[in-house]
Amino acid sequence: MRLYGKIHRWRLRHMSEHGTVLLLAVAVGVLSGLAAVALKTLVHYAGLVVTRMGALTPLGGNVVMLFFPLVGILLTVLFVKYIVRGNIGHGLPSVLLAISRNKSRLPSKNMYTSLIASTLTVAFGGSVGLEAPIASTGSAIGSNIGRWFRLSPKSVRILLGCGAAGAIAGIFKAPFAGIMFVLEVFMFDLSATTALPLLISALVSATVAYFLMGTDVQFHFEVTQQFGLSQLPFYIVLGVFCALVSVYFLRTTDKVEGLFARIRGPWVRMAVGGVVLGLLIYLFPPLYGEGYGMLTQLLHGDSSSLFVNTVYGSLASDPWAILVVLFLLIMLKAVATASTIGSGGVGGTFGPSLIVGGLSGYFVAMACNQMGLPEQDTANFALVGMAAVMTGVMHAPFMATFLIADITGGYQLLVPLMVASAVTYLCVSPFESHSIYARKLAKKGDLLTHDKDASAWHLMDMQRLIETNFVIVRSGNTLRDLVEVIQTSRRNIFPVLTDDDRFLGVVALDDVRKIMFRPELYDTVIVDDLMHPISEGDIVRSSDTLTDVVEKFRIGDRYNLVVIDDDSRYLGFLSRANTFSAYRRFISSTSDE
Repeated sequence: MRLYGKIHRWRLRHMSEHGTVLLLAVAVGVLSGLAAVALKTLVHYAGLVVTRMGALTPLGGNVVMLFFPLVGILLTVLFVKYIVRGNIGHGLPSVLLAISRNKSRLPSKNMYTSLIASTLTVAFGGSVGLEAPIASTGSAIGSNIGRWFRLSPKSVRILLGCGAAGAIAGIFKAPFAGIMFVLEVFMFDLSATTALPLLISALVSATVAYFLMGTDVQFHFEVTQQFGLSQLPFYIVLGVFCALVSVYFLRTTDKVEGLFARIRGPWVRMAVGGVVLGLLIYLFPPLYGEGYGMLTQLLHGDSSSLFVNTVYGSLASDPWAILVVLFLLIMLKAVATASTIGSGGVGGTFGPSLIVGGLSGYFVAMACNQMGLPEQDTANFALVGMAAVMTGVMHAPFMATFLIADITGGYQLLVPLMVASAVTYLCVSPFESHSIYARKLAKKGDLLTHDKDASAWHLMDMQRLIETNFVIVRSGNTLRDLVEVIQTSRRNIFPVLTDDDRFLGVVALDDVRKIMFRPELYDTVIVDDLMHPISEGDIVRSSDTLTDVVEKFRIGDRYNLVVIDDDSRYLGFLSRANTFSAYRRFISSTSDE
């Protein structure tokens, strides 16, 4: 603690806050890169050990796959319940909630719990991705480093974003995609204050990943078939199809997770999820784990990977059977992902959206080819489909576009990537206005968005702004009682209440001045004679939002609004000055400038 104090005092004397953030962005980049490498390595070797165990039936199919997911979810639940002894959070939604409501503070345990729990889930076949857990881990690293150095909430938020950018950059070795992830998913504003720290962290993390893991990436494919303008209509069709798939994915995962939430008891929930997932993986082995291996084989034209260890392996050469299996995998991946998460597994939907997108693109290209339309390259369509579905599910078109461009080593597909992503985004937005990570928070009003003005009024707590230092008078009180109250009050408004605290109106000091020095009226005039009844425009109910409050301030020239509960009982006043001062403080604390 003595060393910690010396470091903190030295920083305050010799470094500005911005300079400290830039230096710490390097450290966050290193740590998030190491975390990404550690997670991928752990899952890879654990998965190798698990998948070596198998028992094929005479008809095909690995019977052991029926039990692997249940074991993984059981180990995850036991880890969370008896080792973590608490909730490890809900991945990226918990990060978004911390940004909006908790000054970007994340528990220190989040720096490692998601790593271990997601390894247990995915290594045993959980049909989820590792990107959300690693981004959550990187965010926790950045948040805790910022707090350890006692930085302002604004700087802690930037370092949290640096951790997420570094994690995504490290796991895909795609720095620009990591930056765009933070800007679009975490809804950071691109400014001089945020751009450089995010860039530093992403580059450092990607460099660490390259140094430790070489040039291999999550999956790699070099584009050989060039894009032609004559293909543009087919990519537009792909964008529309991916929009339909995205809406289906969003609503199915939400529905299935909701069904699991209704199951009472974590052990029953775990058993049901493990059995459902085991059956799905037994019938469709490509649903096992992340699925990048299967997707890589598809990109290289090997569709036989869809039929390995299946009871219908003899149909591997039938193109129509391939189309049917592709369509079923697109439909069932959402169910498998939601079953994994809903039953207690830990993982994200980032990876599954990529897998579903790749399958969708391959399906559309192969369907066009089978119908005798101009030949389309299945690999290119699979890559563009990955970006399109990710755009629809995560509402991050730039991140999706540049992620695929980065991992393919070039920008030959930049035009179809942008076209399909734009079409998907435009088609999905009217039906789903928020990403898969933000939709639940948005419904509760807990989401900080790029629209800082709207966010401020939604996220500020009205209860904290209510002023209660107004001295009340009761209906039936005399002028004498009112004069005694005036002597002790610092305000010039006096709310009039009934005996059961119901609000009736107000007495203004200006209306009393003329008679308050006439003692002969003290016992004959009552406050009801001096009271101003209040119109609906002067009243705010406790169930109203601050947006409603601001609208009433803007419509009239009111300086104070009365706050009552739903039973018309008096709670206090909201003043224009105090409300807008709180708004300015909120904007200052959340601005990225």
